[in-house]
Amino acid sequence: MTHRIPDLETIRLDRPRDGVVVLTLDRPDRLNAMTDLMFRELETTALALDREESLRVLVLTGEGRAFCAGYDLADAQLLTSLGAMGMLDQQERAARALAAIRTIRVPVIAAVNGAAAGGGLALALAADIRLASPAAKFNAAFVRIGMSAGDLGTSWLLPRLIGPAAAAEFAYTGGLMDAVEAERTGLVNRVVPAEQLMTTALEMAATICANSPGGVEMSKRALQANMEISSYAAALELENRGQALLTRGEDMPEALDAFRTGRAPHFTGR
Repeated sequence: MTHRIPDLETIRLDRPRDGVVVLTLDRPDRLNAMTDLMFRELETTALALDREESLRVLVLTGEGRAFCAGYDLADAQLLTSLGAMGMLDQQERAARALAAIRTIRVPVIAAVNGAAAGGGLALALAADIRLASPAAKFNAAFVRIGMSAGDLGTSWLLPRLIGPAAAAEFAYTGGLMDAVEAERTGLVNRVVPAEQLMTTALEMAATICANSPGGVEMSKRALQANMEISSYAAALELENRGQALLTRGEDMPEALDAFRTGRAPHFTGR
């Protein structure tokens, strides 16, 4: 079932194949810079997509030559006029938007086609998998504008991807990381030619779609949850529950029967 999503101004949705949605940041004249409206639309859209039973993979990308240039500096000038509580309200709205993207129940692939700076970096980090074109550049620009890299989940996700020391250097210097360095550090999974970026992302999405929906969703839940707990025993407990639930569904018996009879499995996610 597809849930109705209100008309969108700053993002665009496409459905290139069953189960796959491509969410494109669509402000190319501003390098897809973020605004308060974009944060509202990202949250609303992510929550609506999460309720779609047929959704299997979400792909994020940017229109034009940038992925996302961060918060729109034209709007940022207004931030200093907000009171403390007004600024907190806006910051929490932005955080909810990225949290909604990160915690959507299906895998999220970021196809980073150009600059990902500030909040754009945070959005890329919120994905489960990052593919980059050679034009991709990642910028922790927060300290250059008097802000902190403790923004929209960056300070939590970045050290877990590239390590604490590399994250510290990147954040404190307001550094710029090109695609080659991003691949070397583990910030992105791989770099692919620009003309193949979306094709590669959609091929990966198709591979994921061929697997058990419940298995993929429980894998994502386990991977994310176990980043937040501090013991091996707690991780095992979470994993045990997930496996116990999945063996009660239809997909595992179907996979075993398909293997036994030499045919492709037909997964339902039930």
